[in-house]
Formats: sequence, structure tokens, C-alpha cells
Amino acid sequence: MKKSFLVVCMLAALISCNGNKSKKDLQAVEKQPVSLIFDTDLGPDYDDVGAMAVMYALADSGYVNILATLSSNHDEQVVPCIDVLNTYFNRPDIPLGSPKSEGGVTMTSGHKIKWTEVLPAKYPHKIKKTSDAPDAVQVYRKILSSQPDNSVVICTVGFFTNLKDLLLSAGDEYSPLSGKELVEKKVKRLVSMAGFFPQGREFNVYCDTPASKVVAEQWPTEIIFSGFEIGDVILTGKKLAASDINNSPVKDTYAQCFAEGDPDGRQSWDHTAVLVAVKGYEPYYDVERGTFSIIDNEGTNSWIPDVAGKHLRLIEKLPPAQMAGIIENYMMHQPFSK
Repeated sequence: MKKSFLVVCMLAALISCNGNKSKKDLQAVEKQPVSLIFDTDLGPDYDDVGAMAVMYALADSGYVNILATLSSNHDEQVVPCIDVLNTYFNRPDIPLGSPKSEGGVTMTSGHKIKWTEVLPAKYPHKIKKTSDAPDAVQVYRKILSSQPDNSVVICTVGFFTNLKDLLLSAGDEYSPLSGKELVEKKVKRLVSMAGFFPQGREFNVYCDTPASKVVAEQWPTEIIFSGFEIGDVILTGKKLAASDINNSPVKDTYAQCFAEGDPDGRQSWDHTAVLVAVKGYEPYYDVERGTFSIIDNEGTNSWIPDVAGKHLRLIEKLPPAQMAGIIENYMMHQPFSK
């Protein structure tokens, strides 16, 4: 009887130990960094710079592995600025890419003193102009083909140009799969700063309406949209601009742009997409599932709630002031060697 009792106790202990191990293994899996490709139109607005600062802060904290930083904007200063930021944050070897297809968008800063020219003139970088960077579609295909299935998160805070070109791409030396097939196989989700909800016109969508329409209709994985209304009420950058941080391209950009306007801070449209792409929407936002569509040639989008829809849109949860504090703390992050 005692032997039987001892055996039962040993088995219970073994099961308990195995259960604890499984829980620890699950926690370890959950803490694996997100594999991220970042696609930006950096230039027309400077919130991209703040969003990239958030991305590097999360990378230095172990939350994300940045696989590539790509431009969806043909303007020749965009990739040099991306290169400046990658280099400043001790990641000079992150793959770069730029759009090569006809059409698309070429757009630069509207400020009197163009920060997109100031940064490359002041800070180290290797790429001299955007057109010198590799084809963004080839970069996408090369990286996606080398990653585990259903593992990559793409965050786009600019035009859908590169993603349209990726979807329409054919098999190549990296993969025999079409672009759409490759995305379906390798991408976990797309997180995009795009759209105005429940209906309206938003810059990233209407600047390349044909590309936006292709992505809205053909993208095969889940898409999370951070709409214009989400970041529009989150003002950041004032704390950074007033700080004693020196020789920072992020601070320089905000301080220079604040000299021409935005006395209360700049909207954080792109930052919200980066934060959600890396850390998820909880506890920051609620979501509604539905279908995002482009309904005219002017880039107007609609939203139809649908519990079976493949798209999600962010809905405000935490107060904007609290979100601003969270985001600005990440923006203040400096490279470890600085």
C-alpha cells in the first residue's frame, strides 16, 4: 500500500514538473522577438523618424529583430535618411530597398529647411541616393523566402507601392512561389498606418490609390489598420526636443521641424503602427474586425464591420495622453554606445 502511494506521488511529481517545463517553454516562445520588415515613405512627414526611434528602442530591448528597412517613396533622400538612422542606432547592415516599378510616389519634406537634406549632410551613412538601393521587391522576396513559415510581420507606414509590387511578382531565384503565395506562406500579419475610419480619405492610401486597392483586395493574411484618427490625437516630440540629448538625428529632426510649427507636438500616426506591430494591440487598443475597401479612384476607403473579416482596425482604449507618454519614452531611447 505504501509502495503504491509512493508510486502515485512520484508520478504526480513528474507530471507537475513536466507541466511547469511546458509552461516555461511556452513563455520562452512568447518572448521570442518579432521578425519585422519596416516599409516607410519617410520624407513628406517626420513622424516616420519618431516611429523608427520607437522601433530601435524595442529592438534594443529584445522585442523585435529588424529584417529590413525599405522605402516606398522614390524621393532620392529617403533611403539615405533611413541609412542614417540605422547607422546611428548601431544597425548599419540592415538591408535597404527602394521602389523600382513605374509610377508610385516621389515626395519630399514641405519644410523650408528640409530635414531630409540636413540628416545625410550631418550623419554617417553609405547609400547616397534612394535609387542606389536594391529593388525593394527583391529584398522582400529574398528575406521572406529565408524565414520560417508564418513568422514575419510587415509594418508599413507609407504607400502600398512595394507591397503591390510584391503581390504581383513572379517566382525568381529566391523562391518559385508567386508574390501572393510567398506572402501567404511566410507572413504572419501586416500592420499598416493607413485609412480613415469608418470612412474617409487618408494620405498613405490616396497617394498611390491603385496600389492601395490591390493590397486591400489581394493581400492574403490578416491586416491591422491604425487609422488616421488613432495617431492624430497623440502628440509627441516636445520632451525629446527639449532634452539634453546631443547629436541625435531623431532629436535634430523634431527640433528643426518644431521651429516651423507644431507647438504642441507632432501627431504620432506611424508610431502607433510600429508599437502594435511589435507588441500587439493589447493593452493599448481595442480592435474591430471587418473589411477595408477602396471605393473610388480618389482613394476613399470604407469599413464594413464583419466578425469573419480578415482586417482589423484599432479603436482607442488608453487615453491619448497616456499613449503619448508611452511612445515618447521609446522615442527618447539612445543607442547603447552613445
